[in-house]
Amino acid sequence: MEFNLQAQNALLRGASEGRIMKNAVAIRHIAFEDAGTLAGVLEHRGFALNYLEAGVDDLSPAKSADLLVVLGGPIGIYEVDRYPFLKQELATIETAVKKGVPTIGICLGSQALAAVFGARVYPNLQKELGWDEMTLTKEGRASPLGAIEGVRVLNWHGDTFDLPLGTTRLASTKITPNQAFAYGPKMLALQFHVELPQRDMERWLIGHTLELANSKADLAKMRADAARFAPAANQAGHRLFNDWLDGITASSAAA
Repeated sequence: MEFNLQAQNALLRGASEGRIMKNAVAIRHIAFEDAGTLAGVLEHRGFALNYLEAGVDDLSPAKSADLLVVLGGPIGIYEVDRYPFLKQELATIETAVKKGVPTIGICLGSQALAAVFGARVYPNLQKELGWDEMTLTKEGRASPLGAIEGVRVLNWHGDTFDLPLGTTRLASTKITPNQAFAYGPKMLALQFHVELPQRDMERWLIGHTLELANSKADLAKMRADAARFAPAANQAGHRLFNDWLDGITASSAAA
């Protein structure tokens, strides 16, 4: 587990303020796809965020975390034959979910949650790459996703999933009917990105160069769109993440 400098600093600040920091664990599949702006929200809410590197680290600490984040990556969650570590990862996430660990899955992480809930995950009819508004369901508008209504967020995925039984659809696009779902107040799956800061877009353009070349993506447009849309998406993402954490707190208090 990477006990990173950010987590160490969060613990030190918490100790200096007399706070006991809670333990948030993020399962990361590729170095440049980190928690982004979510990391700052978590620290502000009293969490020290530590990363587990999928395919490298023992993921068992995620089972006992106070909060679990499952991040994105350029592989398919169904590619267990090619990436055998996914079997352990899915089992770890399933254990955390069954224990009631609050869990948010982003992009590949949302697909992992869908698989854990028994839904089919598969290649979409076409790749969804670029900034677009979500169409929110009635439940989505009443959920933390109400924060992103009318805001363009980043789609960067080629896979999709069926809506898991017992979950609530929150958002869709024309290409992807199931963009987000929730299972109670603690489990949230987002196919799209609101956590990517504009300054980090270049890391993604470098890291995903082969995918972007194969997609004939216009990198200049992607940079311009990030400058145009990322600030509002990040601001809405802050509210979304905070509203989700507020819901978890309220449900725990009512239990």
